[in-house]
Amino acid sequence: MKTPRQRPLYMQNKGDYDWSEQMQGYILGSFYLGYLISQLPGGVLADKYGAKWVLSACLLLSGLCTMCLPLAIHVGEEWGLIVMRVFTGLAQGPLFPGLTALLSSWVPSHERGRLCAFAFSGVTIGTVVSNLSSGLMLHYYHWSVTFVVFGLTGPVWFIIFFFLCTSRPDQHPCIKPEELSYLTEALGERSQGKSPLPWKELLLSVPLLALVISQIGHDWGYYVMITCLPKYIANVIRFSIRSNGFVTALPFLAMFICTNLAGLLADYIIKSGKMSITNERKLYTFISAFGPGAFTVLASYAGCNKILVIGLFTFAMFLMGFYYSGQKLTPMDMSPSYAGTLMAICNGLGSLAGLASPPVVGYLTPNATMNEWRVVFWLGFVIFIISAIVFAVIGTAEVQPYDPAYTGEKKKG
Repeated sequence: MKTPRQRPLYMQNKGDYDWSEQMQGYILGSFYLGYLISQLPGGVLADKYGAKWVLSACLLLSGLCTMCLPLAIHVGEEWGLIVMRVFTGLAQGPLFPGLTALLSSWVPSHERGRLCAFAFSGVTIGTVVSNLSSGLMLHYYHWSVTFVVFGLTGPVWFIIFFFLCTSRPDQHPCIKPEELSYLTEALGERSQGKSPLPWKELLLSVPLLALVISQIGHDWGYYVMITCLPKYIANVIRFSIRSNGFVTALPFLAMFICTNLAGLLADYIIKSGKMSITNERKLYTFISAFGPGAFTVLASYAGCNKILVIGLFTFAMFLMGFYYSGQKLTPMDMSPSYAGTLMAICNGLGSLAGLASPPVVGYLTPNATMNEWRVVFWLGFVIFIISAIVFAVIGTAEVQPYDPAYTGEKKKG
């Protein structure tokens, strides 16, 4: 009788590292330590010198760090992984501020809903692709292959972006004169040398405080979903590794679809005069908080009915898609000239939720039972609602007095 042929080493996933739920939480959360530190420098540099170089360097370094993760784990096990994830966070911290600065230089206010939402939705579709492909790669290959494959996308993207992108329309060698004229009229002229940042006015701004609180609330719920949903699906709902990748991709695919539909609708609502920019941003922010919070709680009461649980999670993430045409666009509304810096402040402080949520989830779910996870989802619902109410009461999308403003941009939202 023949013995079964052993799978090659590169196809084996034996679970070599037996880390506790709490240690897994520290590992997941370590990324956000670096992510928090580099946000503000990245945003300031993007506003002052242009976003192209900030985005280029950060994506390249992020890819290289990801490729080095298997080596870091081999050398230092959990502590090597933690250190490398901190470096990866440092590389990725300036991405949202840099992207926001880039979009504020290219996209007129009346087109921000659909164009900016489409750009931001790349984060979500990236999650879909990574969940689908990582589940397949983990099934067929050694786990280290996933890091190498994902890491390689950084250098490839860097080469393409380097040749195609410029920080401002007037710097692009291929832009048509009529396109440049349209953007100059819609956005206004920008001076090459910017005045010093108005730090006092920024830090004492009540609308900025609303942005920060709203960002923390959103990030708590989003990071719990993006980092912990695969664990919940595997440990509580009991899907296989391969199925887990497909199942956890569905909610983010729904979010991607809603993000782009909501962006189109937002521009229509504003251009038709049915709602002001401020009211549209507040409405979308509330929908993207209440919906995900409520439906994740409902999912925790659905027991082991796999179809119902996945359906509820999917609808929760669908409604989160309203967020990118809500609060996420407000830094550009409030200060087109310093959009990268504002995004860095609120996104950086929001990353505190990403730093705290994995260890908290690990502490609340030591046995990974359904009752323990229910507490996690209720906590997320409360944080969502409080942050949305704060933004609805004291938030605004009006251009702030400290912004030099453009000649073509209105002072009011």
